[in-house]
Amino acid sequence: MEIRRVGVVGCGLMGSGIAQVAATAGFPTVVREVSAELLDKGLASIEKSLKKLAEKRTLSADQAAEALGRLKPTLKLDDLADCDLVIEAIIENLDRKRELFRTIDAMVKPEAVFASNTSSVSITEMMTATQRAPRFLGMHFFNPVPLMKLVELVKTVVTDPAVVQLGLDYARQVGKVPILTSDRAGFIVNRLLVPYLLDAIRALEEGFGTIEDIDNGMRLGCNHPMGPLTLLDFVGVETTYYIAEILFSEYRERRFAPPPLMKRMVLAGMYGRKSGKGFYDYTDPKNPKPNNLLVG
Repeated sequence: MEIRRVGVVGCGLMGSGIAQVAATAGFPTVVREVSAELLDKGLASIEKSLKKLAEKRTLSADQAAEALGRLKPTLKLDDLADCDLVIEAIIENLDRKRELFRTIDAMVKPEAVFASNTSSVSITEMMTATQRAPRFLGMHFFNPVPLMKLVELVKTVVTDPAVVQLGLDYARQVGKVPILTSDRAGFIVNRLLVPYLLDAIRALEEGFGTIEDIDNGMRLGCNHPMGPLTLLDFVGVETTYYIAEILFSEYRERRFAPPPLMKRMVLAGMYGRKSGKGFYDYTDPKNPKPNNLLVG
């Protein structure tokens, strides 16, 4: 089977990026959202991103315009019917994802491949909502999608080897480097990354250093582009908390358990950059200041 036409469900932060790289690589791409407002916002984000790439000469102005021309925005799920690959990029909620896949399974041609961009939800549990289990896999892109090179390709115990190869080939066609893993919570990246982030919070709780010291230690001592607490604010404290809960539910190991401080930050709405406060205060986004989260 050859992928000629791509569908992306969701045009938010991840979905817009996934649609952009598909269209840029030459694939006619259907991108669906639930409202005109969200669709317009996602398309504006794609246009802005392509313009930046053209300004940096990563793409020519003609290539950017051609990529925009390959996008077909829609509010209708049945516009996905003729797609060869449909990638889901909606909210990280198993019930919502299963409902979506159950609905489009009856609309999209039976030979098409379904993929989820989830970073944490079980591919197998989503797969069972469809009648195409062998043609279902995970395809986890990283934010920002147009710039990040990695894609985690996730196979289940019943994914057809030919579909796995198709997924690997597609990732390379859109300019990504795929790594292959099995359907276990966290896949490869989050299984390694999340315990590191949680341990940084524990180090703060236990008084090993200040927010700035912990971040500077990993940034300057290990040459990381940003420290773990800055990274938590960037990714979203609540997003990482949600992933950690899934990891702990599967593995039942302390290293995956969210620390008490993290839970209280989520309850207080301190999600990081998106909420204006997390481990740092982003009142001045160009000069964030560490928050006093502990006694002393």
